[in-house]
Amino acid sequence: MAIVLNIETATPVCSVALFKDGELQAIQELFIEKSHSNLLTVVIEQLMKNVGLQMNQLDAVAVSAGPGSYTGLRIGLSTAKGLCHALDIPLIAIDTLSAMVRTVAHTADRPDALYCPMLDARRMEVYCQLSEANGELLEKTQPKVLEDEINPFTEQLANRQIVFFGNGMPKCKDILQHENAVFLENITPSAKGVGLLAEEKYQNQQFESLAYFEPYYLKAFQGTKPKKRV
Repeated sequence: MAIVLNIETATPVCSVALFKDGELQAIQELFIEKSHSNLLTVVIEQLMKNVGLQMNQLDAVAVSAGPGSYTGLRIGLSTAKGLCHALDIPLIAIDTLSAMVRTVAHTADRPDALYCPMLDARRMEVYCQLSEANGELLEKTQPKVLEDEINPFTEQLANRQIVFFGNGMPKCKDILQHENAVFLENITPSAKGVGLLAEEKYQNQQFESLAYFEPYYLKAFQGTKPKKRV
């Protein structure tokens, strides 16, 4: 019987879910910009209190490992690693976009469609992947530039319906227009999707190194230089 805490901080959504034997027990989400550093541990404590469990009853911690916000991913992974170290339990890493597909495909009732989650990567760039409803990857997670009004999914759309979703989808919607294109609004990464995939990894003992595992950034962090004071 596995009790797994799941953390999702790849976007502005701060999401935490508890799964027991692969079944969702409780979930808490905050849709507040830049809330991860101050509120993630508070949300975790409140969630555990609500379900009447102690932290030492956890069997593993699963975390959304990217792609996504550099800062958000660092906070989520640091928190997950800290808990794993303190409790001497394994760490599970879940691809953010794969978790989104599992959540959406579970409720969209379009088994013959392809699924393309998109996360905003600034300008006209998105992080995306293309997969079957069962999660089988057709195009792995990658940064993709959408510009010049060229639809990069024209070939696939000619034969299959594709469901596009995620916070990067709206800015690409005009480019992606096609009779086989389906657009789902207001879909965000959730710890529920992380938990739906974490159980299988737990059973197969697919754990990460607490010392060396890093998030899937996909591209280098771009900081800004501080302005000179006059």
